[in-house]
Amino acid sequence: QVQLVEAGGGLVQPGGSLRLSCATSGISFSMFHMAWYRQAPGKQRELVTSLRTVGSQNYLDAVTGRFTISRDNAKNTVYLQMNSLESEDTAVYYCNAHNYLTGVDYWGKGTLVTVSS
Repeated sequence: QVQLVEAGGGLVQPGGSLRLSCATSGISFSMFHMAWYRQAPGKQRELVTSLRTVGSQNYLDAVTGRFTISRDNAKNTVYLQMNSLESEDTAVYYCNAHNYLTGVDYWGKGTLVTVSS
């Protein structure tokens, strides 16, 4: 059974930091591109950042320079380090695993990040 379990969300003040994690099981982690999406209230889900198996990354312009994605293939886990958080970063953050051979996608249930004073 495939599972993606996000953790690390919570309430943080503007300018603060959080580190999200997404622990996976049931997949060959090294064969999956990993990504973080977010969905703010009343808005569509958007791609925040992705990390391919070969290491290439891309970021949403709004988070470039503040967020960093990384993966630990030994732990089957992907991380999202979020610094200098802004109120606009408030959203539910979802972990995504995309198999580059089959095109299959798996999703976590999300973790809520609230940036507020």
